[in-house]
Amino acid sequence: MTNFHVYAGAEGAPAYPDVRSIEIGDLYDCLRAGYEDFMAKPSHIIFLIVMYPLIGVVLAAWTSGANALPMLFPLASGFALLGPFAAIGLYEISRRREAGMDTSWRHALELRHSPALPSIAAVGAMLFAVFIAWLLTAQALYSAIFGPEPPASFGNFLSQLFSTSEGWTLILAGNAIGFVFAVVVLSTTVVAFPLLVDRDVGAWAAIYTSARAVMANPLQMLAWGFIVALLLALGSLPLFAGLIVVIPILGHATWHLYRKVVVEERG
Repeated sequence: MTNFHVYAGAEGAPAYPDVRSIEIGDLYDCLRAGYEDFMAKPSHIIFLIVMYPLIGVVLAAWTSGANALPMLFPLASGFALLGPFAAIGLYEISRRREAGMDTSWRHALELRHSPALPSIAAVGAMLFAVFIAWLLTAQALYSAIFGPEPPASFGNFLSQLFSTSEGWTLILAGNAIGFVFAVVVLSTTVVAFPLLVDRDVGAWAAIYTSARAVMANPLQMLAWGFIVALLLALGSLPLFAGLIVVIPILGHATWHLYRKVVVEERG
């Protein structure tokens, strides 16, 4: 149990890496590098990302009943809130490729032996709590506007949503609230998981470093958030199948974003 640490790293005190400013053009470089990582050995990616479109289909099927229809969009969009944690194996693959090491998919599973695993789990638990809070907020918003009764059918739900003032209120308010949740996740985890994969700095230091990275690059990180949201939306069509490509590219690209923003540890 002496090796179990969450708040701080193995040294017993939080270590705060330095961050640097980047340019908008660096985001393109990250995406290009993420694509190159994906194309280098795409066969080993299949094991890691086949679960994502399957999860999307399950979510859609689970909400196909009228009782859960109002939660379809919150569930689908909320899945993106868990993305930084879900792509953690991809960060390890990019780290190994960068270091010239073997990048077989089995190495992604070696993170279970990482000394930073408790910190990774703690930040992951925080993301899951945010995800649950988003779902509860979305459900409360729908009930406040339309009442507790579920829509009679899928067609009725679409009619409510797009042909009534209440529906447009739900769309606008829901997206505004969802934006706030997305900003919270982006600000606290944009580089947190890649940092913990790379260094055992502790959960708090990883979250704090992400916040500092966003404060040092507010426009660049906002642009990154919009890029991620746009690609995830495109990847969800049709039937979430595009996530097979989008998720790994974004996961690898996030590793390269971390490398650009966070100053490397001095040896």
